[in-house]
Amino acid sequence: MGSNDDGAGSGVSDEAWERFAREAGGGGGVAPNEPSARARMVTERLRREDEERAAAERGWRGRRARAARRAAEPQGWRTGPAWQGRDGARTGNRRLKAGAGIVFIAALALVVVRPELLIDRLTGEDSERATAQAAQPLPAESVRPTAAPSADPDRPTLRDPFRGSPALQWAEGANAIEVPEAKAVGGLSKERVAQALALTKQLLVASNIDPATLRGERPEAALKLLEPLQEEGGRSVFAGALDKPSKDADPTWLFSRFDPAEVRPVGEVVKVRGRMSFEAGATDGEVRVRADYTFVYPLVKAAPGSDQVERTIVRRQMSLYVNDPARFVVTPGTLQYGEHREEFGNDSCGIFDGYMHPQFDHDAVRGDQPSAKPMDPYDRSKDLDDRTSAECRTLSRS
Repeated sequence: MGSNDDGAGSGVSDEAWERFAREAGGGGGVAPNEPSARARMVTERLRREDEERAAAERGWRGRRARAARRAAEPQGWRTGPAWQGRDGARTGNRRLKAGAGIVFIAALALVVVRPELLIDRLTGEDSERATAQAAQPLPAESVRPTAAPSADPDRPTLRDPFRGSPALQWAEGANAIEVPEAKAVGGLSKERVAQALALTKQLLVASNIDPATLRGERPEAALKLLEPLQEEGGRSVFAGALDKPSKDADPTWLFSRFDPAEVRPVGEVVKVRGRMSFEAGATDGEVRVRADYTFVYPLVKAAPGSDQVERTIVRRQMSLYVNDPARFVVTPGTLQYGEHREEFGNDSCGIFDGYMHPQFDHDAVRGDQPSAKPMDPYDRSKDLDDRTSAECRTLSRS
């Protein structure tokens, strides 16, 4: 039997003390040289319980051996007094109580040594820590993914508006839009291509991330980036759509806007995932920039005291063009808006008032009734099909 370094004999073996240190410290520390009186008391109790458990184990194995011997004896020898059965039941109860006591003492010892475990459980910090671990950012998207992200049943809250969403691991805001390294292409210099990429990022931020745009304000910064000389899809078209939105001139083709009288963003964080690329245009002196991004917006109703959080997910695929001003009549520092496709998750269908309208629990369905097959708004593994105004899908998740 070993003794403690302070000379107070506790009757605890080195093996018992090492086992206690492993169980109480979670394997993350080393047994202290001078344990406290409380630690010695718990260790002594653990030692006694180990001895009792070992004795109980020996008794259980003995009774089992006796039962095996009795099986070979005459029938009359197996008949014993009734108290044996009752005693056996009481023995079993004592064993259960002893086991419960061991578990309780071990749990108490763990709390004494690592009280933060109990504190985390009571305050919910363990859940927050798990959420933080799940929020570790993903690397930037360089190619189209091969499958949709996995599902998570957790619901969003005002404190954690992206909980339960794949976007929890997505990058935030403008930093999520990474511009590829420029090079000369299509008869344009590296510098002009770099300018085209920078302008594309500015447009994406001004039209889909800027807080004023999301609050429904007029996106003047984004409008200034559009070519004023372009007849179809240019600055004048979207300026008119903002003034008089309609089915044929919808500002949400480019801008993510919400009615401030209806909803408000939860915080100012927008989660973003996607990629940008470029190539030579159809004519010499032109570069085509392709952008494919998904934006996730947590929202709450504008009414005071509202706390239910819902998310609207918008995916945009678009082509933007920049031409060499030495060969074309264009406005330097602007973009020509080309092919575009959009997909909106949690947005009422068939409403063309210039805003997106998320649905909340117990809301009556506004606009068109969903009829097509369900869609996963986080699935970026497929190219967007051309949509018609009649398409309205249910969501598999939001």
